[in-house]
Amino acid sequence: MTAQTNLLLSYYGDDLTGSTDVMEALASNGVETVLFMDVPDTALLKRFGHCRAIGLAGTSRSETPGWMDENLTPAFRWLQGLGADICHYKVCSTFDSSPKTGNIGKAVEIGKALFEQPYVPVLVGAPQLKRYTAFGHLFAAYQGEVYRIDRHPVMSRHPVTPMAEADLRLHLGAQTALKTRLADLSMLAAIDADGQIDDLCRDADGMVLFDVDGPESQSHAGRQLWRLKRWGGWFATGSSGVEYALLTAWRAAGLTEGKKSFPLPGKSDRIAVVSGSVSPTTERQIRHATQNGFTGINLDPLELLGENGSTALDRAITSGLDSLKNGDSVILNTALGPSADRGGDIDRIPGSRHRLGRLLGTILRRLVEEQQLSRAVIAGGDTSSHALKELHVQALTTLLPLPQTPGSPLCTAHGTYAATNGLQIALKGGQVGSDGYFAQIRDGLQE
Repeated sequence: MTAQTNLLLSYYGDDLTGSTDVMEALASNGVETVLFMDVPDTALLKRFGHCRAIGLAGTSRSETPGWMDENLTPAFRWLQGLGADICHYKVCSTFDSSPKTGNIGKAVEIGKALFEQPYVPVLVGAPQLKRYTAFGHLFAAYQGEVYRIDRHPVMSRHPVTPMAEADLRLHLGAQTALKTRLADLSMLAAIDADGQIDDLCRDADGMVLFDVDGPESQSHAGRQLWRLKRWGGWFATGSSGVEYALLTAWRAAGLTEGKKSFPLPGKSDRIAVVSGSVSPTTERQIRHATQNGFTGINLDPLELLGENGSTALDRAITSGLDSLKNGDSVILNTALGPSADRGGDIDRIPGSRHRLGRLLGTILRRLVEEQQLSRAVIAGGDTSSHALKELHVQALTTLLPLPQTPGSPLCTAHGTYAATNGLQIALKGGQVGSDGYFAQIRDGLQE
């Protein structure tokens, strides 16, 4: 493989919705981006040779450190070979992770060693997503209020990786022996910021966390990330706040032309949605949709995973097809909010969460195939990563950004599988989107 020309950034997303979040941020601001589902062959890569950013969608957010050793090392090596100025390991802006699941510290260790750099810059704050870091502590909005992440009504109770610590240095300290230094808000805003940050980084041997709590600090952090980059590639980690920060530096350097406009794709007569999210945000969205032209179908996840799972799968597909044939859009979900969460029972079955995502992907593929649907949605970050593989999609590009709810764009699917090549698909994280999100996707609207 030879390095791509004129490539600003390569990235690995630790789940699929997070990967499309980065793609949307870049494409919306004039940086053409493609997201691959797996390492592409030479022919597929060449199709997107015009892109200035290349992503690789992964599943590491729900994987073990052992899995990371085996899978992240070759993925990072491939991204490194593309020759981009910066290689980004993208994590969720809520930073939810643990020593055993989605260990961010472990991923940093792998990238740090491969890129042979003394420290790895970390940037998590993304005001565009209502995520903020101040003096090393993470805050996130929910229902119009901003909470410290360890007091957040949802993320402090995440079913797999609850956030019990807001100080990201302490949170990372439970995942790796690497030490984290902090470029805080006052340092970033100082008259001699460059000198202070150079001193901070001079003998750093771990991570350097950059605060971002608003547009000004985001601009400062982006300038520092771009200024500090090393020749031959610079490995960084964090949320899509990395891209939002870098975009300010790229604009200042004349490397991007700024905002890009996207034509509205128009209303689709019917769409299909599958959801594995237990988030109260997704619950509100499903309830809103079923009051606005969607048929809701509740699925029993334990039945799908049980010994009669094939019968349950066929029944779910038949129910979905019946609704679509009647002219309705349809939502099939495995949990209508936290009160319906069967996570404890699901986790007693080895590999069940990944398998459940694949089953939802199978349901969606059958609906798309048999009804020749042109638009679909997968809800749930972990669900999306595993479900989309069942649709035989090889790559995604941005069709319609959603500036009011960034991180959940409508995408165009690319691949050799006829039924899903050209499919318009949105991949929505559990906490993302307004109450009317599913109707918004059906109607092809930005607001």
